[in-house]
Amino acid sequence: MSLMIIKRDISEAFRGAISKRITSAKEFLAEMEKRFAKSDKVETNTLFQSLISMKYKGKGNVREYIMEMSNIASKLKALKLELSDDLLAHLVLISLPAQFSQFKIS
Repeated sequence: MSLMIIKRDISEAFRGAISKRITSAKEFLAEMEKRFAKSDKVETNTLFQSLISMKYKGKGNVREYIMEMSNIASKLKALKLELSDDLLAHLVLISLPAQFSQFKIS
């Protein structure tokens, strides 16, 4: 596919963001990939925010809820933000409603 066809078919906002030095479709696609690369910092922030703001609403299985929190912690670990088991346990307990107070104490 030629660069002219690609430039013609995409939005002006993207065309204006790309350098005039680019002369091939391959260079153009590489530049687009660099500009829109996934940011690990953003993903880490989003996952961590999700984890600390989770609250069990009393619907569904508590075990599945805890596994969901553990899954998020695993994703954070893959992004080089490892939470200790103790911290994860505290986050789980904090997120449980008052009806689990006996469970929280023990």
